[in-house]
Amino acid sequence: MATETSTGSGPASRRERWLWWVDGQLATVCLGSVLIILACGLAQVTFGAYKMTVSQAWQTVLDPDILFNFEVMKSLFFGEPVHGLSSSGSIIWNGRLPRVFVAILVGMNLSVSGAIFQAITRNELASPFILGVSSGAGLMILVVLVVFPGMLMLLPIFAAVGGAGAFLLVYAIAWKNGTSPVRLILAGTIVGTIFGSVQSGLFFFAEDITIIQSAMQWTKGSLVGAGWAQVRMALPFTGICILLSLVSSRQLNVLLLGEDTAGSLGMNVERVRFAMAGIAVLSAAASITVAGLVGFVGLIVPHVVRNIVGSEYKKLIIGCVFAGPAMMVAADVGARLALSPVQIPVGIVTGLIGGPYFLYLMRKKEKLGEL
Repeated sequence: MATETSTGSGPASRRERWLWWVDGQLATVCLGSVLIILACGLAQVTFGAYKMTVSQAWQTVLDPDILFNFEVMKSLFFGEPVHGLSSSGSIIWNGRLPRVFVAILVGMNLSVSGAIFQAITRNELASPFILGVSSGAGLMILVVLVVFPGMLMLLPIFAAVGGAGAFLLVYAIAWKNGTSPVRLILAGTIVGTIFGSVQSGLFFFAEDITIIQSAMQWTKGSLVGAGWAQVRMALPFTGICILLSLVSSRQLNVLLLGEDTAGSLGMNVERVRFAMAGIAVLSAAASITVAGLVGFVGLIVPHVVRNIVGSEYKKLIIGCVFAGPAMMVAADVGARLALSPVQIPVGIVTGLIGGPYFLYLMRKKEKLGEL
């Protein structure tokens, strides 16, 4: 039996793998998140200026004439005009439902990105927003929107380049015979403030008032107007980043042990750290491209999931893939319906939640580290 277990081919090994997948805490996170997504997603597609009952919305979402109509599905997912839908069907399938899917993808990307950044910096206060990655990606996207509006299809690439550049700059500023949590946070704050000022300055170079209005809304983080085009833009990057993060979970676990221990185990720490940072930056860039600067999701979700399922990174990533969308869909419901008919940017809602939570984390830690 011992031999079977060690080789990973016997019944004991199969039983251990099965017990891992049915882990109670992870199952609770995943099931609870799915229920929140379903409840908030149903509220999102039901309520609004066009009135309908919950049963009408549910029937429209599950309408077999739409779900199993190849032409309709092809039109929705490949950007062609959709014809033949009822008024409720058009409103839900062309407006409200894709917004739910965009929120799901954004939640996945930001929470997975935050979890990776917290591993490579060994700092539970790290996130794309706090480390300045969001500001760098946002600056590059704003440059494209204002200066090169004809290059919108390359937004994810520009966002990834901007986010990577910002992270390298933060790391260089914070480096002093190594880094510390406090220096990383301060460097991220400095870089984010500078890039934010440059973003504001770019507004003066925009000639079209509609571009200025959309850019200002985008800098606050918003899903207003999100459609299937944004789903198509973010989906491939989301899938790639989640897959790579799961494959790299062992390396992330080793990084948590510290540089000396990781090096003694044969890991090239700096090479792995920057490879993981690349995944995190791409994941954050995919989110920022379609939703703008949504803050604190990458901070809150990994921390909450870690408190429930523990620090083993495969479980943590899977938990974030479910919990991140739950937070984003719930926040977007609040952003859209709280002050109806006025819709506020979802970044304001996540900021109102994340700011106090960030303060709680700082107060909880007895010692953040020396400068």
